[in-house]
Amino acid sequence: MAFYIYWGDDDFALVQGVQTLRDQTLDPHWASFNFDRIDSDQTDGLRQALTQAMTPPFGQGQRLIWLVDPPLFQQCSEDLLQELERTLPQIPETTVLLMSSGKKPNGRLKSTKLLNKQAEVREFALVPPWKTDQIADRVRQAAKEVGVTLNRAAGEFLVESVGNNTRQLYSELEKLKLFAGDRPEPLDLARVSSLVTTSTQNSLQLASALRSGDVTRALGLLADLINRNEPPLRIVATLVGQFRTWLWIKVMLEAGERDDKAIAAAADVGNPKRIYFLQQEIRNLSQRQLLGCLPLLLDLEAGLKRGQDPLEALQIKVIQICEICRH
Repeated sequence: MAFYIYWGDDDFALVQGVQTLRDQTLDPHWASFNFDRIDSDQTDGLRQALTQAMTPPFGQGQRLIWLVDPPLFQQCSEDLLQELERTLPQIPETTVLLMSSGKKPNGRLKSTKLLNKQAEVREFALVPPWKTDQIADRVRQAAKEVGVTLNRAAGEFLVESVGNNTRQLYSELEKLKLFAGDRPEPLDLARVSSLVTTSTQNSLQLASALRSGDVTRALGLLADLINRNEPPLRIVATLVGQFRTWLWIKVMLEAGERDDKAIAAAADVGNPKRIYFLQQEIRNLSQRQLLGCLPLLLDLEAGLKRGQDPLEALQIKVIQICEICRH
C-alpha cells in the first residue's frame, strides 16, 4: 500500500497534487471504477475509507481512496485508533490511500503519530505575501511546469501581480502560454502586462504607504483592499510580517552587522540580495519608529479577533502608524 497525507492552506496546489497522484495511480480506462472521494461530512467516513481501501481494483491499474479532512487529524477516539492500527497493515499493495487536511494535523495525537510513521507527508502551504523571494521562486517553478519563458522584468511583474495566489498564477501562465504559441523568445514586460490581470493595490503596497507616512494613499489602498473583499486579518498578517522584517534589519544594522547573509538569516529573508533593497526602504526610519508600529499592528489583530469593526479599526491604526512614520 502507498499512503499519503497532504495538508496545507493552499487549496489549489493541494488539489493539483491530488490530480497528479490520481494520474500516476489510475488506469484512465478504469478510473471511474477505482477512485473514491470520501468527504468529512459523510457518516463514518474513516471506516468507509478503510473498507474501500481493502477492496481490490477493477480491471487495470490501482485503486485510489481520497479521504478529505478527516476529524482524526484533530481528535481521535480509542476505537478509531485501534481500527487504524488493525487495518492499515492489511491494506493491499494495489491500493493508494490519501488523506488531506486544510489544517496541520495535531502532532500530539496518537493517531497522528501512527499515521506519520506509515505515510508520506506533503505540505501545501501558501507563501506569506511579504516573502516575495519565495513567491518569485514559485513563479519561476510554475512557469517552467507550464512551459512559459519570461524575461526578468516580466517575471517580477507577475510576482507583483499575483502575489501568493497560486490559482491565479497558473491561470495567468496558461493564458500567457496560449499567447506565446511557438515563439522561442521570452515574453517581455510589455506583453505580459497587457495580458495579466493585476490588482492595482495589495497589502505590501499598503505597508509601503504606511512606511512613507502617506495617510491619503494608505487610506485609499485600504479602501480598495476592503472593496475587493481582502480578509482584514490577512491584511494585518502581511503588515505584521513586513514591519517585523524591517525591524529586524534595522536592529541588525544599528548593532553594526554588515554581512547581508547574517542579516537575511536573522530577518528570515530567503535571498540575501534583497537586503540591500530592504535597507533602502527603511533608511529614513529609526528603530524606535518601527518598534512603535508593531504593537499597534498586534493590537489591531487582537481587536479584529475580538469582533471590532474591521474598516474602522484598520483606518484608525493606519492613521496612527502613518503619524509615527512621518515624524
